Amino acid sequence: MLMSRNLFIVIVIAVVNALGYGIIIPVIYSYSRAYGLSDFQNGLLFSLFSICQFISTPIIGRMSDKYGRRPLLIVSIAGTAVSFFMAAFAPSAIYLFIARALDGLTAGNLPVISAVISDTTQSKDRARGFAIMGAALGFGFVFGPAISALTVGYGESVPFIIAGIITLIATLLTACFLPETNRHIGEVKKGKLFDFNKLTEAIKFHDIGRIFMISLVYSTVFGIFIFAFQPFSVELLGLRSNSIAIIFTAIGIVGVVTQVFLLPYASRRFGEIKTLQSSFLIISAGFAASYITRSLIPFFSATVVIALGNSFVSPLVQTLLSKETDAKSQGTIMGLNSSYVSIGSTIGPIIGGALASLAIPLPFILCSLLSATCYILSLRVKAVPTHKESAF
Repeated sequence: MLMSRNLFIVIVIAVVNALGYGIIIPVIYSYSRAYGLSDFQNGLLFSLFSICQFISTPIIGRMSDKYGRRPLLIVSIAGTAVSFFMAAFAPSAIYLFIARALDGLTAGNLPVISAVISDTTQSKDRARGFAIMGAALGFGFVFGPAISALTVGYGESVPFIIAGIITLIATLLTACFLPETNRHIGEVKKGKLFDFNKLTEAIKFHDIGRIFMISLVYSTVFGIFIFAFQPFSVELLGLRSNSIAIIFTAIGIVGVVTQVFLLPYASRRFGEIKTLQSSFLIISAGFAASYITRSLIPFFSATVVIALGNSFVSPLVQTLLSKETDAKSQGTIMGLNSSYVSIGSTIGPIIGGALASLAIPLPFILCSLLSATCYILSLRVKAVPTHKESAF
């Protein structure tokens, strides 16, 4: 009963936290353009978060193994709240960059939440636990953009203020209601909090390395998409911020439905690895369709296809990784995975900005090719029935 209670609490925290991000994503491109940033500079702004996240997430993940999940989760969510308020009241573009850097440096909430789920679920229920977390995040991305669409008319900074307030609520929920779930505090192997060699060493482990490479390549895809989606919508389709927010709401709905109903069934029926492989083929096809569309309905349909496939990826990758190490090192392995995600999320927006400067639809064809690359990488991943002894 206690385990399910902890899982419920962390899922509520994930929902509230995702609401904050869901509110700002549809408006951040237009908001930063108002400060005079070009598409390429916008790409750098998007990437700065990921550069800082790359440094911070393995540290936060390892610290959560050493000192506990709860204190690190409180710090990371509070940092996000401060960054939203800083962006809302930024007097110049440089403050936007500072806000994104702060958010990245404290962006350890998702790997720590993932570690909490690993702490509170048995191996056989792990995929369902991560699917529920994915659905919770999707729930936040349903209502976050909807809130953004309703409030952006009162001022471009209003969504950031609301996001800051909501994220503060997540901080309070964590502080007041989440007990410590790490039963192995201090049992991790001695080593540096940030050891760059671990990133390169991890690639050498067969399945772990392949899964990390999938995370790296796919996060690059998603980084390109998140950036390229907005100039495509604004410049080619002529959409405004509230219309973009509505599309993100639809994407969130697809994610929730997929992760609550389809993912548990598919992973049981076909297995986690085959389901992951199929998702990359779906995503690749969706991006190829996006590349050739020039009107709203076909583009929206292609985006729904991408959202459908995307909804499988993160929960399945996290499930596979959680089975590749023991209970003492869940925070470490999730933090390492987040570092690879951060590298891709750093590269992606820069590539997206550069390609969009040449031709706005161009990023989508690269996304299609890279998604196909993820499929090829996933063909070499094997199922792991039980936890292995930690290599970290």
